[in-house]
Amino acid sequence: MLIRSIEKFLRQHEMAATKFGRLAAHDPRFVLDLRLGREPRDGTEQRIRGFMAGFEAAQESCVREAAHVG
Repeated sequence: MLIRSIEKFLRQHEMAATKFGRLAAHDPRFVLDLRLGREPRDGTEQRIRGFMAGFEAAQESCVREAAHVG
């Protein structure tokens, strides 16, 4: 379920739901609407999952680069 993945992502990255909505869906109410039962279209869900995967890959890349510098 998408909302569970998003909630986990928000906790892991200490990100506000509104910030996530703005970045991932261009809609600050996106997560709130999901919490209230909104069902995203398949394309939207894939885009959101892609955003989360890309964000985490970028975070890992930054951590690896920082380890090489220090």
